[in-house]
Amino acid sequence: MRHEPPPAVDLKRKPALWLLVLITFSGTLAMHMFVPALPIAAQDLSASIASVQMSISLYILGLAFGQLIYGPLSDCFGRRPILMIGLVLYTVAGIAAAAAPGVYALVAARLFQALGGCAGLVLGRAMVRDMSGPETAARQLAVMNLIVVIGPALAPLFGGLLATTFGWRSIFLLLIALGASNLFFAWRLLPETGQPSGTISVLSLGRDYKGLLGSRAFLGYTIGGSFATTSGYAFIAASPFIFEEFGRPAHEVGIALGLMAVGASIGSALASRFIGRVKMERLMVEANAVSTLAALMLLSLVLLGVVDVFSAVGLMILFTMGAGLSSPAALTKAVSVNPRLIGSAAGLYGFAQMAVGAICTSLSGLGHDPALAAACVLAASGIISQVAFGIALRKEGATEA
Repeated sequence: MRHEPPPAVDLKRKPALWLLVLITFSGTLAMHMFVPALPIAAQDLSASIASVQMSISLYILGLAFGQLIYGPLSDCFGRRPILMIGLVLYTVAGIAAAAAPGVYALVAARLFQALGGCAGLVLGRAMVRDMSGPETAARQLAVMNLIVVIGPALAPLFGGLLATTFGWRSIFLLLIALGASNLFFAWRLLPETGQPSGTISVLSLGRDYKGLLGSRAFLGYTIGGSFATTSGYAFIAASPFIFEEFGRPAHEVGIALGLMAVGASIGSALASRFIGRVKMERLMVEANAVSTLAALMLLSLVLLGVVDVFSAVGLMILFTMGAGLSSPAALTKAVSVNPRLIGSAAGLYGFAQMAVGAICTSLSGLGHDPALAAACVLAASGIISQVAFGIALRKEGATEA
């Protein structure tokens, strides 16, 4: 009988999972909810669509690079105080965005909103791992991932409704209320879960990241987990053009993306049930194999010229289901490589996910056939993930031996 290793910290009062979920998904919620309001905001601010779109692209950059900062800071000063700073920044930046007199003020406010919001992305995951052993953490991360996927999937619908009914600024009023609520509940309910070292320097930060980047196990789980999950952005970015090629109406794109979110949710729900019954290593590799197989089938259909909207969406649901299954195990294995650097590892993992998502999105725009480009990116990503997981598992096995 296998025994789960003890949590990193023995807590008398553990953080409520619902609160960690709320804090985690608020960062990405602010990105997805504002997308439908871009044309309305551009018209109101007398700005071009391209300039208003900067509020999305810089938001993604803020989410990516901010995670590199919060992880090490939380390892040094503790999860709770750093998270509180992030939540304050998220709320204040939301106020600035709601009151923005022009497009550049809006873009700047959105950048700071992202820098505040990404604190939850990093520290919510780190706190889950702090308070639980690997298997329990993986199950809880699966539940967290389930809700985090559902939230952004529904966010554009509510964002569009708010923008058309009350104006685009009403979106930020809702996000301000969410940030303030998170700040209040975090202050009242969240204990410190980390073991802060109390010291930090540029040299120590460099050593920590160098140590993580020098670990083949960490790199394998991080690269594998990133390509297994955010490579799906390639199809999301290409989907409007793919559906246009199929001669389908624009509103069906939203339906397809919603079905993909359902697939990821089913995968996360299954992961929460399988972890503890199936070894995480096996679940991670076999779930990603399902995604890879779905991507290769999609590529084959495109090359044969027989792909249609139903086969494409059906295979993408299978792809996202595999991603939802493999993601919690990959993240748990990555942040468990060095228990002293859980925050730094979570931040670096989150940065890698965003970077891979951005790369895959860019690659999906190459060539004249969006379906072919997206299918190639997904198939290559699945293979890269399998290779990366294999390297990580061999390295970890050799270290334990």
